[in-house]
Amino acid sequence: MKSYDAIIIGAGHNGLAAAVNLATKGWSVAVVEAKSTPGGAVKTQELTLPGYAHDLAAMNLSMFAGSAFHARHAADLARHGLGFVPADHCFASIFRDQTYLGVSKDLALTTERIATLSPRDAAAWKDLFASFGGDAPHIFGLLGSPMPSFAAARVVWKAWREKGTAWLYETARMLMASPRDFLDARFENDKLKTMMAAWGLHLDFTPDTAGGALFPYLESMANQAFGMVIGKGGAAAIIHAMTGLLKEKGGTLLLDSPVSAIDQDQAGKAIGVTLASGEKLVARRAVIANAHPQLVFGKLLKTDATRAAFDEKLKKFRAGPGTMMVHLALDSLPDWTAGEELKRFAYVHLAPDMQMMSKAYAEAAAGLLPAEPALVVGQPTAIDPSRAPEGRHVLWVQVRVLPADIRGDAAGMIEARDWNSAKEAYADRVISLIETYAPGLSSKILGRSVFSPADLEAENPNLIGGDNLSGSHHLDQNFLFRPVAGYSRYKTPVDGLYLCGASTWPGAGTGAGSGHMLSDMLAK
Repeated sequence: MKSYDAIIIGAGHNGLAAAVNLATKGWSVAVVEAKSTPGGAVKTQELTLPGYAHDLAAMNLSMFAGSAFHARHAADLARHGLGFVPADHCFASIFRDQTYLGVSKDLALTTERIATLSPRDAAAWKDLFASFGGDAPHIFGLLGSPMPSFAAARVVWKAWREKGTAWLYETARMLMASPRDFLDARFENDKLKTMMAAWGLHLDFTPDTAGGALFPYLESMANQAFGMVIGKGGAAAIIHAMTGLLKEKGGTLLLDSPVSAIDQDQAGKAIGVTLASGEKLVARRAVIANAHPQLVFGKLLKTDATRAAFDEKLKKFRAGPGTMMVHLALDSLPDWTAGEELKRFAYVHLAPDMQMMSKAYAEAAAGLLPAEPALVVGQPTAIDPSRAPEGRHVLWVQVRVLPADIRGDAAGMIEARDWNSAKEAYADRVISLIETYAPGLSSKILGRSVFSPADLEAENPNLIGGDNLSGSHHLDQNFLFRPVAGYSRYKTPVDGLYLCGASTWPGAGTGAGSGHMLSDMLAK
């Protein structure tokens, strides 16, 4: 029976971050992963044709590149092959009149585009960007602190000393505001507001959902300030580097090793895991589950009446909307009617107005396949040509806000009520929608691979219902309430058992925040 200081369930980037940090502190660590490939939602695979590298789910690595974990280990990760490719032309939205608006790292270029719509908004963008430089350290400091904690309190105290009470009030308002309210208060042009609001759907915020203003604000301003980065050769570059560094530091990575149970002693303390093979691994100091808490407490732990209240609250932890991924191998990039320059952008949002964003979300919430889904079209080979044969390309299409269970089709065209039967027809709708903005796309397709919400959950059980957020980020499930009020600091009612991952604070994304913060708390 093998024994370690810590056993980490799940080799996603948060689990690997925790493992690397603990191994650096001298802990003996084993990471056990059910799949044959580490990475969770951060994987790069040849999904269509040989030689075409597709990011299965996550593509944008800006959060990881700017994370505290990367700052600590940057040199070692680079030594293990981690490379980033910068995207100076970050994101754009195309509108119904076949025009576009995009954010490039060059402030003058971005504001020139905005000025053609509204000189007043161009000035307001510059003002917002100027204030972002002073606001960002405090906001990112809060997002990078355990919740609640003395560290978070110190961030607020420092912000109050430097910025004053009025700034705290205004920031608190922004954290609670909907995207529409935040944007209406600052800009006049609908296209600019639509371009920024599209970021809300990357989480699960419609234009009118309270608490949704933060992500559009941060993504817009951070891209303006720093640009966007993707992984050289694929998003899995961070996983390859992290696993290499873990092994260098003496850590163990066990693939094809699903956990069947978390073992407890007579007092109820977590003391290790039992693998599906029957092998038992002992954890002397901690068991860390980088997994959806409903899976941990619903499948891996024995029932315990003493935590009935916690278990009941956890059952009510809501998933966000489902997601579909459509991966295409192309002989050339889409020919965007809105302009040839769109081929330079990492992301192209096809969510042309706030009305359709709200409508698509409402349809999905009602169990309907949206008639017009919101699309995030990633063009990674425009930034990193190494992902495809010379002159060829891959397209990464993320279909936002879909139902986990299909009750009908808002367009009245697809009769199937299960994803296995409906996914190809719905992918056809997605391709047709892209073609309204980029005619002739179908003739460029060399290969196609579709992952429905059900497929994504089968690939990664943490994505319940295809929810790539591992739980809605609405205000009642964020900050102090993620995943359950009173348990936002990664500890659970089971002594010795801790949670990390997208279901915990600070939520979804590639920033490795929960794994990094938890491991630092344990290793003090």
